[in-house]
Amino acid sequence: RPVVEIMYQDFLTLSMEQLVNQAAKHRTMSGGQLKVPLTIRTQGGAGWSPGAQHAQQLESWFVHVPGLKVVFPSTPEDVRGLLWSAIYDDNPVVFFEHRLLYPLKSEVPEKLEPIPFGKARIMREGTDVTVIAIGRMVPEALQAAEEAEALGISVEVLDPRTLLPLDEEAIITSVQKTNRCVTAHEAVTRGGFGAELTAVVQHGAFDYLDAPIERVGAKFAPLAFAPAMEQWAVPHAADVLEAVKRTVARA
Repeated sequence: RPVVEIMYQDFLTLSMEQLVNQAAKHRTMSGGQLKVPLTIRTQGGAGWSPGAQHAQQLESWFVHVPGLKVVFPSTPEDVRGLLWSAIYDDNPVVFFEHRLLYPLKSEVPEKLEPIPFGKARIMREGTDVTVIAIGRMVPEALQAAEEAEALGISVEVLDPRTLLPLDEEAIITSVQKTNRCVTAHEAVTRGGFGAELTAVVQHGAFDYLDAPIERVGAKFAPLAFAPAMEQWAVPHAADVLEAVKRTVARA
């Protein structure tokens, strides 16, 4: 059960043939006779000026590939439990990590327990709007929720934890409760996973929506090395808060 580490997820582009046409296909093409228990850990993300070729967020590319599983944790506890599940899964798993989340500290269980794939986590309960956040945008969304509370807006923050499989039931249930939705990821907005989340909500909770779904993501441009330009391009808590305020204002 090999665990492979790709230093930057940008470099996954050099292994697309092996991942997409080989690892993801062998189990199906062999009629279940072959297993591919492969875990690929890879980090990425902006915030430390690595330049355009070392900070991309490419998770949406791999969610489009049947046969792969895609994981993107945001807490130490989830990293531990989801990595355990990834290693013991008989399918190839791409395990995304954001570099800026490495310094985070939190309590983890004494006993190592696997966290099942396809189970989202409500990071904060709320009643006015659901923010579905991925990776680094989870703590950013939690910060935005704190600031929104001071404005009288109750924000629910949901972390899918795994993008493939995706806990659509938890997402729909949350939006049916709050009647509004914001998606947030650091990847560029265009073609990002937020579009898939939007489709899930539109299909499963359309009649419950009181406002258009808002999407938060990076600007459509290669990331600059210059810190100020880099920070201008990627989303932050302030962007999530503005999206939350827009959804509430429209209702």
